[in-house]
Amino acid sequence: MKTTQYFRYTRERLDRAIIKDEWIEHVIRNPLKEEVQSDGRIRRWARIAEMENRALRVILLEDGETVHNAFFDRSFKE
Repeated sequence: MKTTQYFRYTRERLDRAIIKDEWIEHVIRNPLKEEVQSDGRIRRWARIAEMENRALRVILLEDGETVHNAFFDRSFKE
């Protein structure tokens, strides 16, 4: 999985360290929703059953494969 330096840095936070690579890959491959930001980055969301069905948001760079950010999104609406 390709990642940015920013992603690797924020992953050290306790609330982000619990996010498994397999969950991120699941969101990338099976999004419930996708949006393209004005800067070209791609937002994808999917529910994670192991985390009480919480929505995980993954932000990809314009290439569609490099992970820039990943976090549980409390405000996600399908």
